[in-house]
Amino acid sequence: MNLTRLMILGLLARNGPRHGHQLRHDADVTDVGIWGGVRVGALYRELPQMEAEALIETVRTEQVGRRPTRTIYRITQEGQRALRLLRKQALTELYISPDAVGVALLFGGIDEAGDVLAFLQERKEAIRTELANVVAERERLEAAAILAPLDVAVFRRREFLRAAELAWLDEVEQRLELQQKEDPQHD
Repeated sequence: MNLTRLMILGLLARNGPRHGHQLRHDADVTDVGIWGGVRVGALYRELPQMEAEALIETVRTEQVGRRPTRTIYRITQEGQRALRLLRKQALTELYISPDAVGVALLFGGIDEAGDVLAFLQERKEAIRTELANVVAERERLEAAAILAPLDVAVFRRREFLRAAELAWLDEVEQRLELQQKEDPQHD
């Protein structure tokens, strides 16, 4: 699954013709490289490849002042088909991503010094902070009438995922406390 292509094709289909800098700006503003796994640095490399594959085409080139020449692209019919396929894959196929937390707990276990429990508490606080920031940003953008219904849904999904992880961390904490009460010598 090439998420960079999915983003490029989606932006061109949604917003119309754009140049690479506009696409990069959209990616940077949304932080999609962080939360979405999109390789934003690959964007400029993808554009000529996508044009060679007839997924996008050049509308025109332009130069504003002394800035470098910019190529304006639009999505083609073949690009629309590719977008549909990429969207279907992203929405219907289940992807297992790396799980550093799972690896740390399964193989690292609980240490005698109690660092793991402290690390889990740090994680919990970081997630609470992130969740509060996501909620505040969604509310700010909704109040400014910037978000479409699907945009709100993306924010809400992130909120639900973070809330679920907080609930999971509470459960882990309860299990570890119970384990310590039952067997104080157990790692």
